[in-house]
Amino acid sequence: MARFSLRQQWTILLIASLVLGIILQLFHLPAALLLGPMIVGTVMGLSGATVRIDKRLFVLAQAVLGCMIGQTLSPAILSPLLADWPVVLAVLVLTLAASGLSGFLLVRFSNLPGPTGAWGSSPGGASAMVAMAGDFGADVRLVAFMQYLRVLFVATAAAVVARIGLGTNGGAVELVWFPALQSSFILTLVVMFAGAWLGQKLHIPSGALLLPALIGATLHGTDVATLQVPEWLLALAYALIGWSVGLRFTRPIFLLALRTLPQMLVSIFGLMLLCGGLAWMLTQVLHVDLMTAYLATSPGGLDTVAIIAAGSRVDIAFVMALQTLRLFTILLTGPAIARFISRYAHAGAS
Repeated sequence: MARFSLRQQWTILLIASLVLGIILQLFHLPAALLLGPMIVGTVMGLSGATVRIDKRLFVLAQAVLGCMIGQTLSPAILSPLLADWPVVLAVLVLTLAASGLSGFLLVRFSNLPGPTGAWGSSPGGASAMVAMAGDFGADVRLVAFMQYLRVLFVATAAAVVARIGLGTNGGAVELVWFPALQSSFILTLVVMFAGAWLGQKLHIPSGALLLPALIGATLHGTDVATLQVPEWLLALAYALIGWSVGLRFTRPIFLLALRTLPQMLVSIFGLMLLCGGLAWMLTQVLHVDLMTAYLATSPGGLDTVAIIAAGSRVDIAFVMALQTLRLFTILLTGPAIARFISRYAHAGAS
Protein backbone atom coordinates (compact mmCIF):
# COMPACT_ATOMS: atom_id res chain seq x y z
CA MET A 1 0.00 0.00 0.00
CA ALA A 2 2.91 2.35 0.73
CA ARG A 3 3.94 2.20 -2.92
CA PHE A 4 0.80 4.13 -3.85
CA SER A 5 0.89 7.92 -3.73
CA LEU A 6 -1.14 9.77 -1.11
CA ARG A 7 -3.65 10.75 -3.78
CA GLN A 8 -4.08 7.13 -4.81
CA GLN A 9 -4.41 6.02 -1.18
CA TRP A 10 -7.08 8.65 -0.57
CA THR A 11 -8.93 7.47 -3.68
CA ILE A 12 -8.84 3.85 -2.52
CA LEU A 13 -9.88 4.87 1.00
CA LEU A 14 -12.82 6.94 -0.22
CA ILE A 15 -14.15 4.49 -2.81
CA ALA A 16 -13.74 1.36 -0.68
CA SER A 17 -15.31 3.06 2.37
CA LEU A 18 -18.23 4.30 0.30
CA VAL A 19 -18.88 0.88 -1.23
CA LEU A 20 -18.60 -1.03 2.04
CA GLY A 21 -20.64 1.59 3.91
CA ILE A 22 -23.44 1.35 1.32
CA ILE A 23 -23.39 -2.47 1.46
CA LEU A 24 -23.67 -2.43 5.26
CA GLN A 25 -26.37 0.24 5.01
CA LEU A 26 -28.39 -1.99 2.66
CA PHE A 27 -28.44 -4.59 5.43
CA HIS A 28 -29.71 -1.85 7.78
CA LEU A 29 -26.73 -2.29 10.10
CA PRO A 30 -26.59 0.52 12.70
CA ALA A 31 -23.45 2.67 12.37
CA ALA A 32 -22.83 1.24 8.88
CA LEU A 33 -21.27 4.54 7.81
CA LEU A 34 -18.86 4.27 10.76
CA LEU A 35 -18.03 0.57 10.46
CA GLY A 36 -17.39 0.69 6.70
CA PRO A 37 -14.66 3.37 6.89
CA MET A 38 -13.29 1.82 10.12
CA ILE A 39 -12.86 -1.62 8.52
CA VAL A 40 -11.34 -0.20 5.33
CA GLY A 41 -9.01 2.03 7.37
CA THR A 42 -7.88 -0.95 9.44
CA VAL A 43 -7.09 -3.05 6.39
CA MET A 44 -5.21 -0.18 4.76
CA GLY A 45 -3.35 0.66 7.97
CA LEU A 46 -2.13 -2.91 8.38
CA SER A 47 -1.20 -2.93 4.68
CA GLY A 48 1.22 -0.04 5.21
CA ALA A 49 -0.89 2.93 4.11
CA THR A 50 0.65 6.27 4.99
CA VAL A 51 -2.49 8.39 4.70
CA ARG A 52 -3.58 9.90 8.03
CA ILE A 53 -6.52 11.95 9.31
CA ASP A 54 -5.58 15.36 10.67
CA LYS A 55 -6.32 15.58 14.40
CA ARG A 56 -8.28 18.80 13.85
CA LEU A 57 -10.65 16.98 11.50
CA PHE A 58 -11.13 14.22 14.07
CA VAL A 59 -11.94 16.83 16.73
CA LEU A 60 -14.46 18.53 14.43
CA ALA A 61 -16.03 15.14 13.65
CA GLN A 62 -16.51 14.58 17.38
CA ALA A 63 -18.09 18.03 17.63
CA VAL A 64 -20.56 17.14 14.85
CA LEU A 65 -21.45 14.01 16.78
CA GLY A 66 -21.89 16.11 19.92
CA CYS A 67 -24.34 18.38 18.09
CA MET A 68 -26.28 15.33 16.92
CA ILE A 69 -26.50 14.09 20.52
CA GLY A 70 -27.55 17.56 21.68
CA GLN A 71 -30.48 17.41 19.24
CA THR A 72 -31.96 14.44 21.05
CA LEU A 73 -31.14 15.27 24.66
CA SER A 74 -32.25 17.74 27.26
CA PRO A 75 -31.22 18.48 30.85
CA ALA A 76 -33.43 15.49 31.66
CA ILE A 77 -30.31 13.39 30.98
CA LEU A 78 -29.66 13.74 34.72
CA SER A 79 -32.95 12.14 35.71
CA PRO A 80 -31.93 8.50 35.07
CA LEU A 81 -28.81 9.06 37.16
CA LEU A 82 -30.63 10.70 40.06
CA ALA A 83 -33.66 8.43 40.05
CA ASP A 84 -31.67 5.21 40.11
CA TRP A 85 -28.42 6.40 41.65
CA PRO A 86 -27.78 3.24 43.77
CA VAL A 87 -27.97 1.04 40.66
CA VAL A 88 -25.88 3.49 38.60
CA LEU A 89 -23.26 3.62 41.36
CA ALA A 90 -23.16 -0.18 41.55
CA VAL A 91 -22.69 -0.44 37.77
CA LEU A 92 -19.86 2.10 37.89
CA VAL A 93 -18.08 0.27 40.70
CA LEU A 94 -18.49 -3.10 38.99
CA THR A 95 -17.25 -1.67 35.69
CA LEU A 96 -14.17 -0.27 37.41
CA ALA A 97 -13.61 -3.63 39.10
CA ALA A 98 -14.01 -5.44 35.77
CA SER A 99 -11.55 -3.17 33.96
CA GLY A 100 -9.12 -3.35 36.89
CA LEU A 101 -9.30 -7.15 36.93
CA SER A 102 -8.87 -7.25 33.15
CA GLY A 103 -5.78 -5.05 33.31
CA PHE A 104 -4.35 -6.92 36.31
CA LEU A 105 -4.65 -10.32 34.62
CA LEU A 106 -3.30 -8.93 31.35
CA VAL A 107 -0.16 -7.64 33.06
CA ARG A 108 0.07 -10.73 35.27
CA PHE A 109 0.14 -13.15 32.33
CA SER A 110 2.09 -11.08 29.79
CA ASN A 111 5.23 -9.00 29.55
CA LEU A 112 3.37 -5.72 29.40
CA PRO A 113 4.39 -3.00 31.87
CA GLY A 114 1.79 -2.29 34.55
CA PRO A 115 0.76 1.22 33.40
CA THR A 116 0.42 0.05 29.80
CA GLY A 117 -1.90 -2.81 30.73
CA ALA A 118 -3.94 -0.62 33.06
CA TRP A 119 -4.54 2.25 30.63
CA GLY A 120 -4.96 -0.08 27.66
CA SER A 121 -7.79 -1.97 29.35
CA SER A 122 -9.63 1.07 30.75
CA PRO A 123 -13.14 1.24 29.21
CA GLY A 124 -13.60 4.92 28.53
CA GLY A 125 -12.99 7.39 25.73
CA ALA A 126 -10.19 5.78 23.76
CA SER A 127 -8.61 9.07 22.70
CA ALA A 128 -8.69 10.35 26.30
CA MET A 129 -7.04 7.16 27.60
CA VAL A 130 -4.28 7.40 24.98
CA ALA A 131 -3.73 11.09 25.72
CA MET A 132 -3.32 10.48 29.46
CA ALA A 133 -1.38 7.22 29.31
CA GLY A 134 1.96 8.77 28.40
CA ASP A 135 1.90 10.98 31.49
CA PHE A 136 1.83 7.89 33.71
CA GLY A 137 4.71 5.91 32.21
CA ALA A 138 2.70 3.79 29.74
CA ASP A 139 3.77 2.90 26.19
CA VAL A 140 1.38 5.11 24.23
CA ARG A 141 1.71 2.97 21.06
CA LEU A 142 0.56 -0.19 22.84
CA VAL A 143 -2.16 1.64 24.74
CA ALA A 144 -3.47 3.06 21.45
CA PHE A 145 -3.38 -0.40 19.87
CA MET A 146 -5.27 -1.99 22.76
CA GLN A 147 -7.82 0.81 23.03
CA TYR A 148 -8.66 0.98 19.33
CA LEU A 149 -8.59 -2.79 18.91
CA ARG A 150 -11.25 -2.96 21.63
CA VAL A 151 -13.20 -0.12 20.02
CA LEU A 152 -13.15 -2.04 16.73
CA PHE A 153 -14.49 -5.23 18.35
CA VAL A 154 -17.00 -3.44 20.57
CA ALA A 155 -18.35 -1.25 17.77
CA THR A 156 -18.81 -4.26 15.50
CA ALA A 157 -20.42 -6.38 18.22
CA ALA A 158 -22.71 -3.56 19.39
CA ALA A 159 -23.81 -2.80 15.82
CA VAL A 160 -24.61 -6.47 15.18
CA VAL A 161 -26.51 -6.75 18.47
CA ALA A 162 -28.38 -3.54 17.62
CA ARG A 163 -29.23 -4.96 14.20
CA ILE A 164 -30.67 -8.09 15.81
CA GLY A 165 -32.61 -5.95 18.26
CA LEU A 166 -34.03 -3.79 15.46
CA GLY A 167 -35.50 -6.76 13.64
CA THR A 168 -36.05 -6.97 9.91
CA ASN A 169 -37.70 -3.57 9.50
CA GLY A 170 -35.81 -1.58 12.11
CA GLY A 171 -33.50 0.25 9.76
CA ALA A 172 -35.91 0.91 6.92
CA VAL A 173 -36.47 4.55 7.80
CA GLU A 174 -36.04 6.75 4.74
CA LEU A 175 -33.26 9.27 5.30
CA VAL A 176 -33.20 12.72 3.74
CA TRP A 177 -29.53 13.16 2.90
CA PHE A 178 -29.66 16.76 1.65
CA PRO A 179 -32.45 18.64 3.46
CA ALA A 180 -33.05 22.34 2.98
CA LEU A 181 -30.68 24.17 5.29
CA GLN A 182 -32.26 26.49 7.85
CA SER A 183 -30.90 29.23 10.07
CA SER A 184 -30.44 26.62 12.80
CA PHE A 185 -27.69 25.09 10.65
CA ILE A 186 -25.63 28.26 11.13
CA LEU A 187 -26.15 27.92 14.89
CA THR A 188 -25.05 24.30 14.63
CA LEU A 189 -21.78 25.34 12.97
CA VAL A 190 -21.19 27.94 15.71
CA VAL A 191 -21.81 25.38 18.47
CA MET A 192 -19.66 22.82 16.66
CA PHE A 193 -16.60 25.04 16.20
CA ALA A 194 -16.94 26.77 19.57
CA GLY A 195 -17.39 23.48 21.43
CA ALA A 196 -14.45 21.87 19.64
CA TRP A 197 -12.20 24.86 20.36
CA LEU A 198 -13.21 25.13 24.01
CA GLY A 199 -12.87 21.39 24.58
CA GLN A 200 -9.29 21.49 23.32
CA LYS A 201 -8.45 24.79 25.03
CA LEU A 202 -9.70 23.62 28.42
CA HIS A 203 -8.20 20.13 27.99
CA ILE A 204 -11.54 18.47 28.78
CA PRO A 205 -11.44 14.72 28.01
CA SER A 206 -13.70 14.12 24.97
CA GLY A 207 -14.62 17.80 25.36
CA ALA A 208 -15.08 18.26 21.62
CA LEU A 209 -17.99 15.83 21.87
CA LEU A 210 -19.32 16.60 25.36
CA LEU A 211 -19.44 20.41 25.15
CA PRO A 212 -21.48 20.64 21.91
CA ALA A 213 -23.77 17.92 23.30
CA LEU A 214 -24.25 19.90 26.53
CA ILE A 215 -24.81 23.20 24.70
CA GLY A 216 -27.20 21.62 22.22
CA ALA A 217 -29.12 19.84 24.98
CA THR A 218 -29.44 23.12 26.92
CA LEU A 219 -30.72 24.99 23.85
CA HIS A 220 -33.16 22.19 23.09
CA GLY A 221 -34.30 21.70 26.68
CA THR A 222 -35.00 25.42 27.18
CA ASP A 223 -36.80 25.72 23.81
CA VAL A 224 -34.35 28.41 22.70
CA ALA A 225 -33.35 26.60 19.52
CA THR A 226 -32.92 23.18 17.99
CA LEU A 227 -29.73 22.33 16.12
CA GLN A 228 -29.86 21.05 12.54
CA VAL A 229 -27.36 18.31 11.72
CA PRO A 230 -28.01 17.07 8.16
CA GLU A 231 -27.34 13.43 7.30
CA TRP A 232 -24.52 14.28 4.88
CA LEU A 233 -22.62 16.05 7.65
CA LEU A 234 -23.16 13.12 10.03
CA ALA A 235 -21.95 10.67 7.37
CA LEU A 236 -18.78 12.73 6.89
CA ALA A 237 -18.18 12.81 10.66
CA TYR A 238 -18.74 9.05 10.92
CA ALA A 239 -16.23 8.43 8.13
CA LEU A 240 -13.58 10.66 9.73
CA ILE A 241 -13.97 8.92 13.10
CA GLY A 242 -13.90 5.48 11.46
CA TRP A 243 -10.77 6.32 9.46
CA SER A 244 -9.06 7.84 12.51
CA VAL A 245 -9.59 4.61 14.44
CA GLY A 246 -8.84 2.20 11.60
CA LEU A 247 -5.69 3.85 10.26
CA ARG A 248 -4.07 3.69 13.70
CA PHE A 249 -3.64 -0.06 13.20
CA THR A 250 -0.28 0.24 11.46
CA ARG A 251 1.95 -2.74 10.78
CA PRO A 252 4.82 -1.60 13.08
CA ILE A 253 2.46 -1.23 16.04
CA PHE A 254 0.81 -4.56 15.20
CA LEU A 255 4.18 -6.34 15.07
CA LEU A 256 5.18 -4.71 18.36
CA ALA A 257 1.99 -5.99 19.99
CA LEU A 258 1.95 -9.39 18.29
CA ARG A 259 3.69 -11.23 21.14
CA THR A 260 0.98 -10.20 23.59
CA LEU A 261 -1.93 -10.20 21.13
CA PRO A 262 -3.54 -13.41 22.48
CA GLN A 263 -3.58 -12.01 26.01
CA MET A 264 -4.95 -8.70 24.69
CA LEU A 265 -7.78 -10.48 22.86
CA VAL A 266 -8.67 -12.53 25.94
CA SER A 267 -8.68 -9.32 27.99
CA ILE A 268 -10.91 -7.52 25.48
CA PHE A 269 -13.41 -10.35 25.12
CA GLY A 270 -13.43 -10.93 28.86
CA LEU A 271 -14.22 -7.26 29.51
CA MET A 272 -16.95 -7.32 26.85
CA LEU A 273 -18.53 -10.37 28.50
CA LEU A 274 -18.35 -8.83 31.97
CA CYS A 275 -20.00 -5.62 30.72
CA GLY A 276 -22.60 -7.73 28.91
CA GLY A 277 -23.36 -9.40 32.23
CA LEU A 278 -23.78 -5.98 33.83
CA ALA A 279 -26.23 -5.08 31.05
CA TRP A 280 -28.33 -8.14 31.86
CA MET A 281 -28.26 -7.21 35.55
CA LEU A 282 -29.51 -3.71 34.68
CA THR A 283 -32.53 -5.13 32.89
CA GLN A 284 -33.43 -7.08 36.02
CA VAL A 285 -33.53 -4.07 38.34
CA LEU A 286 -34.44 -1.16 36.04
CA HIS A 287 -37.13 -0.62 33.42
CA VAL A 288 -34.69 -0.58 30.51
CA ASP A 289 -34.51 -2.89 27.52
CA LEU A 290 -31.50 -5.11 26.91
CA MET A 291 -30.24 -3.06 23.95
CA THR A 292 -30.23 0.16 25.99
CA ALA A 293 -28.48 -1.58 28.88
CA TYR A 294 -25.94 -3.19 26.54
CA LEU A 295 -24.95 0.12 24.94
CA ALA A 296 -24.92 1.91 28.31
CA THR A 297 -22.41 -0.60 29.72
CA SER A 298 -20.51 -1.30 26.48
CA PRO A 299 -16.74 -0.74 26.97
CA GLY A 300 -16.25 1.14 23.70
CA GLY A 301 -15.42 4.73 22.93
CA LEU A 302 -18.02 7.34 23.82
CA ASP A 303 -18.30 8.53 20.22
CA THR A 304 -18.76 5.09 18.64
CA VAL A 305 -21.37 4.05 21.21
CA ALA A 306 -23.23 7.33 20.57
CA ILE A 307 -23.29 6.65 16.83
CA ILE A 308 -24.72 3.16 17.32
CA ALA A 309 -27.25 4.38 19.89
CA ALA A 310 -28.45 7.10 17.52
CA GLY A 311 -29.22 4.47 14.88
CA SER A 312 -31.07 2.18 17.27
CA ARG A 313 -34.36 2.26 19.14
CA VAL A 314 -32.83 2.80 22.57
CA ASP A 315 -33.05 5.30 25.41
CA ILE A 316 -30.17 7.47 24.24
CA ALA A 317 -30.42 9.71 27.33
CA PHE A 318 -29.76 6.76 29.63
CA VAL A 319 -26.94 5.44 27.38
CA MET A 320 -25.14 8.78 27.20
CA ALA A 321 -25.67 9.54 30.90
CA LEU A 322 -24.08 6.27 32.00
CA GLN A 323 -21.30 6.39 29.40
CA THR A 324 -20.37 9.99 30.25
CA LEU A 325 -20.38 9.37 34.00
CA ARG A 326 -18.24 6.27 33.53
CA LEU A 327 -15.75 8.19 31.39
CA PHE A 328 -15.16 10.83 34.06
CA THR A 329 -15.07 8.23 36.83
CA ILE A 330 -12.35 6.29 35.02
CA LEU A 331 -10.40 9.47 34.31
CA LEU A 332 -10.40 10.21 38.05
CA THR A 333 -9.55 6.70 39.21
CA GLY A 334 -7.31 5.63 36.31
CA PRO A 335 -3.99 6.81 37.80
CA ALA A 336 -4.64 5.02 41.12
CA ILE A 337 -5.65 1.79 39.33
CA ALA A 338 -2.55 1.99 37.13
CA ARG A 339 -0.29 2.40 40.18
CA PHE A 340 -1.96 -0.55 41.92
CA ILE A 341 -1.55 -2.83 38.89
CA SER A 342 2.06 -1.72 38.37
CA ARG A 343 2.91 -2.50 41.99
CA TYR A 344 1.15 -5.83 42.50
CA ALA A 345 0.57 -7.57 39.15
CA HIS A 346 4.19 -8.41 38.40
CA ALA A 347 4.92 -8.82 42.10
CA GLY A 348 2.39 -11.62 42.19
CA ALA A 349 4.06 -13.30 39.21
CA SER A 350 7.44 -13.52 40.88
